[in-house]
Amino acid sequence: MINTRAFTLKVHSKTEPEFIDITSDVADYIKQSGINNGFCLVFSRHTTAAVTIQENEPLLLQDLCDLLERFSPKKASYKHNDFSVRTVHMHEDECPNGHSHCAHLLLSTSESIPIIDGKIALGQWQRIFLVELDSGFSKNGQEREVLVQIIGD
Repeated sequence: MINTRAFTLKVHSKTEPEFIDITSDVADYIKQSGINNGFCLVFSRHTTAAVTIQENEPLLLQDLCDLLERFSPKKASYKHNDFSVRTVHMHEDECPNGHSHCAHLLLSTSESIPIIDGKIALGQWQRIFLVELDSGFSKNGQEREVLVQIIGD
């Protein structure tokens, strides 16, 4: 019989780009689910925060941050940031974040990971990250939501 369990993980980000390792939280949800074999979907509910699998090695993470900056520099011109003409999806405290949306294009909104014998089947160095891409938040950071859906038997 196929079972499904869903969890919402709240992640607090402080800066951007920021790679936040959420692997332990996802593994805990898998354990709580009681599902032994299946898969786990990890999904970001944001267009400026991505989910990716990568190695948690500090110099590599800095390389990845540098790559994101080269791909979508903060100081470049983005039509999305032109509030004098933009009329769609605006709110009172809108901030210029075109670069964040463009950087997201390199990454993904979700990852699917197998579950085997009740454990997440990641490779030796693989970790699951929420990647914060948006600088338009308060000095205290912001809270992001990651949905974790576990499906299997």
